[in-house]
Amino acid sequence: QVQVKESGGGLVQAGGSLRLSCTTSGLTFDDNAMGWFRQAPGKEREGVSCISWEDDITYYSDSLEGRFTISRDNAKSTLYLQMINLKPGDTATYYCAALGSTCGGRWFNPRRFDSWGQGTQVTVSS
Repeated sequence: QVQVKESGGGLVQAGGSLRLSCTTSGLTFDDNAMGWFRQAPGKEREGVSCISWEDDITYYSDSLEGRFTISRDNAKSTLYLQMINLKPGDTATYYCAALGSTCGGRWFNPRRFDSWGQGTQVTVSS
């Protein structure tokens, strides 16, 4: 049984930083591209970032303006998202997901991803 679990969310002031973690079990972590998505109330789930398993190629949403960094530790089957200079517009539930393929040009499409966590809430106050 595949399990995906996010952690590290919380309440932070604008300009602050957070690091999200995502642990997995039941899948071969280094055979999967891993992605971060977020969903704010009343909005669609949007792709934040993706990292491929084979060569660590990374993809980011243009809206992030270089403030987020995705990374993975295959030995620990853990995915990370370092977020700096957070803005109120970053407030959302953040989800981790696994894709049994490479990220590819449509990495931001959540329908491509197979296994999802329950999400972790990030709230940025102004």
